[in-house]
Order: sequence, then C-alpha cells, then structure tokens
Amino acid sequence: QVQLVESGGGLVQAGGSLTLSCAASGRTFSYYVMGWFRQAPGKEREFIATISRSGGRTYCTDSVKGRFTISRDNAKNTVYLQMNSLKAEDTAVYHCAAAAFGEMVVHQKGYDYWGQGTQVTVSS
Repeated sequence: QVQLVESGGGLVQAGGSLTLSCAASGRTFSYYVMGWFRQAPGKEREFIATISRSGGRTYCTDSVKGRFTISRDNAKNTVYLQMNSLKAEDTAVYHCAAAAFGEMVVHQKGYDYWGQGTQVTVSS
C-alpha cells in the first residue's frame, strides 16, 4: 500500500505559476506509475498527466500541454506538477494517484491509490 499527500496549492493570479508536490510513503515509490487529476466544482474528475516509473516518459492532456509539466524524483518519493500560464479554468482540486499496473495510465480506474487533493484557485 502507498499513502499520497499533495501540497503546493493556493491562490494565484491568471498567468502565474504553481508547483504541486505529491509525497508518497509506504511501498517502493518507483514501483508505481504516477498521475495527476483535477476536479472542478460541479464537474467530473479529469486526467491531467501521467509519468512512467522511471520518469522517462510523460503524457499530458491537450488542455495543459505546453503549460503543465509532470516530473518525479524517485529518491525523494515525490511526483511534481509544474503549472505555468495558469488560467481561471484551471481552478480545481488537484489529486495525485498511483497505479501498480500499466505504463502510461490515463483512466481513473487504472489507479489504485489517491491523495486527498490540494486546492488550486486561479483568479482572473
């Protein structure tokens, strides 16, 4: 089992940047494919980005490509989401998740463990 704790959320003006962190504890972090999701009020949770176990491969959804970057540091048991050029529509609760199976996991059902989330609010 693995426990995930997100941090780094907050209030930022449109055009600004934030870096989210997700610290993992429990089983070996490098065993898991990691992902970021977000859920805005009244909307379903949506996929943002995923990263392979080694960190060598990443994939982001089209709405954040060129603005968001996912990375990981297996020595620190942490996955990051660097968010630049933030827009009001990026406002949501951001969750990290860990998947024990697969390579690049984009579907929620592919993830086994979830963090509680961190709020990101972008003011326009």
